[in-house]
Amino acid sequence: MTVQNKEISDIFSQVADLMEIKGENPFRVRAYREAARLVEGMSEQMHKRVQEEQDLTQFRGIGKDLAKKIKEIIDNGNLQYLEELKAELPASLLDLLAIPALGPKKVSAIYHKLGIATIDGLKNAAEAGKIASLEGFGAKTEKNILDSLGRLKKAAAKRILLGDAKPVAASLEAHIKSQKGVKRVTVAGSFRRGKETVGDLDILVTCRRGYEKGLMKAFVEFEDVARIDAHGQTKSSVHLRSGLQVDLRIVPEVSYGAALHYFTGSKAHNVAVRKLAVERGLKINEYGVYRNDDRIAGETETAVYKEAGLAYIEPELRENMGEIEAARNGALPRLIKASDIRGDLHLHTTRSDGKNSLEEMAEAAKNLGYEYIAITEHSKQVAMAGGLNEKQVREHMAQIDRINEKTDGITLLKGMEVDILTDGTLDLSNSVLKELDLTVCSVHYQQRLTGDKQTERIIRAMDNPYCNILGHPMARLLNKRDPMDIDLDAIIGAARARGVIIELNGQPERLDLPHSYCKTAAEHGVKLAISTDAHSADNLSYMQNGVTEARRGWLTKKDVVNTLPLKELLAALKRR
Repeated sequence: MTVQNKEISDIFSQVADLMEIKGENPFRVRAYREAARLVEGMSEQMHKRVQEEQDLTQFRGIGKDLAKKIKEIIDNGNLQYLEELKAELPASLLDLLAIPALGPKKVSAIYHKLGIATIDGLKNAAEAGKIASLEGFGAKTEKNILDSLGRLKKAAAKRILLGDAKPVAASLEAHIKSQKGVKRVTVAGSFRRGKETVGDLDILVTCRRGYEKGLMKAFVEFEDVARIDAHGQTKSSVHLRSGLQVDLRIVPEVSYGAALHYFTGSKAHNVAVRKLAVERGLKINEYGVYRNDDRIAGETETAVYKEAGLAYIEPELRENMGEIEAARNGALPRLIKASDIRGDLHLHTTRSDGKNSLEEMAEAAKNLGYEYIAITEHSKQVAMAGGLNEKQVREHMAQIDRINEKTDGITLLKGMEVDILTDGTLDLSNSVLKELDLTVCSVHYQQRLTGDKQTERIIRAMDNPYCNILGHPMARLLNKRDPMDIDLDAIIGAARARGVIIELNGQPERLDLPHSYCKTAAEHGVKLAISTDAHSADNLSYMQNGVTEARRGWLTKKDVVNTLPLKELLAALKRR
């Protein structure tokens, strides 16, 4: 059984939640939360580190006890301490934590003061007005709880984050490729299109004749399989322990391109392509391109598109959002690639709430071939993340200067992630902001303002001449928190007028600015910065998430400022 980092992180988060509800020592609670975040952000899987007998205590925040628990989870698939906590407290309390309006402290109050431990009990109490009477809640919280409960059914069927699906897909792909007779393996579907969330995985395989039975047997016996739904000669379907459904199809070589096109989708894109084929007297399906009963193409996707009169369309664009017409007219964009990125403009270190030092982040970025990175610690408003006041900002800038003097091959830019306050002012004075190389201005608090007020707040912040980049503009957390109510078209227009860059945040649960608005921003001449918001060296790998979302938004190299050499970047950061 292979335990993924996300599973370890989820177990530690559940432990922290139940400990906090129980009223355990807050320092122990924080240790589990920090460990959960650290493990989830690692690019290499923990099970590999354990297998190689690495010392897990080398990672800041992982002591001997947590290292032992990580190994227990990897060896057994669960953690005895979590089971003990679940035995002491109703396990249904974890269901309450899925409600955005509630955190562990509020769940603890509801449980200990009202004796409520279930969704149904919470709904009845909220409808009876009992929640509002609790200290620290009020009518607004009660309404938010009821609104959230109305969306629970939809949330129960939610798709998983693309970032969480990636290691699962990689494990499956490696397992299948290791089988005898296998030639080609591709994970298709919305995963291949790079959608922010994934409902299931469709895997297409070609193999040598006579090896089909062994391949299907190996697939359904994969160590993460929890349930076999179908087991056939050319198609099998399973559910993994995570609940993710996976379908495996063996297709002939002559049909591989057609099958890849069909199962990559989207449905709307495929329908549009088939329509064009019909106009040419052709038929396209998962087996090939046919004129009458003769198959004339199908081995490659390029050939399928060519027969429909189209240039090859990259998977990320296949949403029937203008790509068909662009392919007909030779107007498809040359999409940005990860290799185009020269640096990362949103990073945190141990000076605020990051896990690695300035030197460690610089070394990791240097190993990626970056020319520069911007160190953007939190400002003082975000006290819980160790936000810096103005004196501390200047001390931090001096430290960055000292590191730049002794470091070759990469430049550290002096930045800050500055909070946008409720009235639209910035959390630091202009006297210190003007000394920075750049600022990323973000909303972290008061995210439930009305659309007009929130939009006005952000535009007022962009009026400040030292606002360079608008950070994670919608403040959404996929599958956890709805985006803020804002007029993004108005914000994009304001950014263009003021020369403000908009961030595409590559954190797996953010991917913010969303791809559709990336396209709108670029069409209006607004530049974007693809950043990772990295809180550890491993988080630098989130750049690929951002690049994928950018490709879905039709972005090219020229649309993104951190594809520029350092000198040109610094010029681009200067406000018009």
